[in-house]
Amino acid sequence: MKCLYNGRLIIKGEIYRNKAVIFDEQIRAIVDEKEIYAMAHMDKIDVGGRYISPGFIDLHIHGYDGYDTMDGCEEAIQRISEGIARNGVTAFLPTTMTMPLDKIYNALYRVRQVKQRGVNGAEVLGVHMEGPFINRKFKGAQDEQYIRAPDFEIIREYKDIISLITLAPELEGALEFIKKVKNETHIVLSMGHTNASYEEALEGISCGISHVTHLFNAMTGLHHRSPGGVGAALTRDITCEVIADTIHIHPELFEMILKVKGLDNIILVTDSMGAAGKEDGEYTLGGQRVFVKNGYAKLEDGTLAGGILKLNKAVYNFSRYTPWILPKLISTVTINPAKALGIDKKKGSIEVGKDADITIFDEAVDIYLTFGKGKILYEF
Repeated sequence: MKCLYNGRLIIKGEIYRNKAVIFDEQIRAIVDEKEIYAMAHMDKIDVGGRYISPGFIDLHIHGYDGYDTMDGCEEAIQRISEGIARNGVTAFLPTTMTMPLDKIYNALYRVRQVKQRGVNGAEVLGVHMEGPFINRKFKGAQDEQYIRAPDFEIIREYKDIISLITLAPELEGALEFIKKVKNETHIVLSMGHTNASYEEALEGISCGISHVTHLFNAMTGLHHRSPGGVGAALTRDITCEVIADTIHIHPELFEMILKVKGLDNIILVTDSMGAAGKEDGEYTLGGQRVFVKNGYAKLEDGTLAGGILKLNKAVYNFSRYTPWILPKLISTVTINPAKALGIDKKKGSIEVGKDADITIFDEAVDIYLTFGKGKILYEF
């Protein structure tokens, strides 16, 4: 049994001082600090006044530390898992790319194997399948030659490991696909890499889309006479991913997004690639060459290719450009993604009975300790 004390405990956006968190694999109790001194046989950890937060959850991450989900090997998933734990991440969705089906299937199979065996870092929750059901016009860094029309048969054998699918709702067969996925699986459907009009986007939402992949990026923009995919995302009660690296979205828009969407509907993600955690240089993403310099990751033609953002720094960036205090913004990487995936009964907050996924950090959101189901995943 472990105990965390002398920290600022974050519960539902509020700070509680002089409280101690007692846990093994799950949160067992939250008590007044004075009670722990009489408790024997317990590993008491003084966190030095830092924040005690639920562990972070990343719903959209391709790679880290030189490894990529599409590498097609279990070691890659394991190394990504270990690397992102240094950033306070306790659970994540390895994310695929638009590539040949055999490569996508291999990636899905490898993630399934790793999930079953367990990892030494952040927990693998499932897969975010980004493509191949996307629009060529807004393909971004995805490889156009492997784009396909939505087809349930493509995912049928892997619906157990797929947690989230990004697709363009305007594609032929997309609405039928959305309905079938919604009726027969627990997979969350997300609008992204889309040329949908406002009306087409709304139709996709009415059929079952409940999430938006990297808001503003790779979708029809907001125009006062043609609201587009962005307009649908902003005006409907669905969750929206935000890449808060100040590159994908101008940081002055962060406050506007908060005001329009409300805190409960924003989920910060990294969309990071294998170059994250590494030095500037040349890397690959989805089989394409990517050049990383000064925080930017680009294809040869200048297209943004994911990025190198760390989730703890996304939280810090978002807090810098909004009036909201840090403890409230933590929901964007904790309970919000947990609710989006339907796992909030186990994860996303520090409550008795939930998994002991806990992150300790300071005012700069620099990580001091990361626990996954009570096990130390990272220690500064």
